[in-house]
Amino acid sequence: MRLRFGDWLFDGDSRELRGPEGAVHLSPKSFELLGVLLEGRPAALSKTELHDRLWANTFVCDSRLASLVKEVRRALRDPVRRPAFLRTVHGFGYAFCGEATDESRHAGPGRPSSEFYLAWGPRELFLAEGENLLGRAPDASPRIGLTTVSRRHARIVLAAGTATIEDLESTNGTYLNGRRLTGPAPLADGDAVGLGSVRLVFRALSATARTQPCFGRRSDS
Repeated sequence: MRLRFGDWLFDGDSRELRGPEGAVHLSPKSFELLGVLLEGRPAALSKTELHDRLWANTFVCDSRLASLVKEVRRALRDPVRRPAFLRTVHGFGYAFCGEATDESRHAGPGRPSSEFYLAWGPRELFLAEGENLLGRAPDASPRIGLTTVSRRHARIVLAAGTATIEDLESTNGTYLNGRRLTGPAPLADGDAVGLGSVRLVFRALSATARTQPCFGRRSDS
């Protein structure tokens, strides 16, 4: 995840937050908190969900979360009373309230000739060659941090220009074009993917001709 908002650039791969004066230090947990809020934008995330994402199966008092929020606000120079980025939802949790632009697709000359990603509303969750684990687990990539998604929900495998998806015994099921998966299935550009109640669209675009799909949509016949 590589997102620009205001004068700031959040780079999840390099684990850097960069501002007008260069890199800004954040503790690992504060950086993770900012990433979770950016990933969930514009939705407000409850304190319970944030605790689950940051400290799974570990008891931590609410003041620890409040301290991380304070650290992120201080780094972003974001005032509490009139926030541009982090909004407090009183009695519930926090939300990222700023406008963010995804720069993942413009990362430079090292970008592969073909791009595969899952469209999730305005967000693009990019997929890598080989195995891609979808879910809430810390090692999931792409990571989808909603409680209706299992920690290890589904797997997409990219190999030699083909893509397949399979469910990993998730609680709420994995769906392809409205049908619940019972085994591995091929993916085509434009296919609708459901992870429980989360709706995604599989996209396969050529970097040299972005309007042309790498796969044709399958016929229902």
